[in-house]
Amino acid sequence: MKNIAIIMGGYSSEYKISLISGNVVHQYLDKTKYAGFRIHIFKEKWVYVDENDAEFPIDKNDFSVNVNGQKITFDCVFNAIHGTPGEDGLMQAYFELLNIPQSSCDYYQSALTFNKRDLLSVLKPYGIKTAISYYLNKGDVINTAEIVKKVGLPCFVKPNKAGSSFGISKVKTEAELPIAIEVAYKEDNEIIIESFLDGTEVSVGVINYKGEIKVLPITEIVSDNDFFDYEAKYEGKSQEITPARISDELTQKVGETAKRAYEVLKMKGFSRSEFIIVDNEPYMLEMNTIPGLTTESLIPQQAKAAGISLEDLFTNAIELALS
Repeated sequence: MKNIAIIMGGYSSEYKISLISGNVVHQYLDKTKYAGFRIHIFKEKWVYVDENDAEFPIDKNDFSVNVNGQKITFDCVFNAIHGTPGEDGLMQAYFELLNIPQSSCDYYQSALTFNKRDLLSVLKPYGIKTAISYYLNKGDVINTAEIVKKVGLPCFVKPNKAGSSFGISKVKTEAELPIAIEVAYKEDNEIIIESFLDGTEVSVGVINYKGEIKVLPITEIVSDNDFFDYEAKYEGKSQEITPARISDELTQKVGETAKRAYEVLKMKGFSRSEFIIVDNEPYMLEMNTIPGLTTESLIPQQAKAAGISLEDLFTNAIELALS
């Protein structure tokens, strides 16, 4: 029986979603193979939370926990933290130093993919198309006329390093830009402003499944709101159609693009890439390396469509980490 630490929570606005993801992993873990331990990672505390919600502090020196006089160590970590410090490379580097296997990609890939600007810059030379973009760091002079000249209107203002659609605004007039920039700065000190791509939004899961890179069935996103924002993503204000209503040829093209990104970056674990299809061409928006794992989330939906149960999905991630 292997001890599996399921880390969840985190330091960002995404912590609530992460706690749900982590609890789903705990629920569907194969109990015949693994003893699952829910580990809450917050700025103020790292604790193991038992079945009665009693908390036991984690010893950060070796990532162990003392429960009623017994020291427990972990064979593997299942990473379910969306946002920092689970999706930006910090936890990955920590576990590498401690020589504890973990389910997500390595620290460099994690840090790179978490930074939308850097990710898209790295993938561009490989023929992966992206929106026209403009970047701001906190403290930069905001020249709204210059921004509009480069990216046009409408446009999207996003935190560069944040997920779950926090801090994103769709801007329709130049006058709205300063407000949208302030909203984004609440989530991050770097901002990416992108041209509006008018097309079909799709989400593509790519995983290493039993040693092979596998593209999962593609999901088409139809938001009831103006775009795929937090409400659309988590509060039912969207339709998520798997498989996407696109041609076989386009399905193959989008899948190959997502797979190429996964392979170019030497990824491990889960990835979920978002694209907008314009004139039969996929434009990449971002890649998530700790995608949502709630029962309603896209990767579980796509795995189900591929005939992979949640138990199999999580067992596969752990076994690959251990190997």
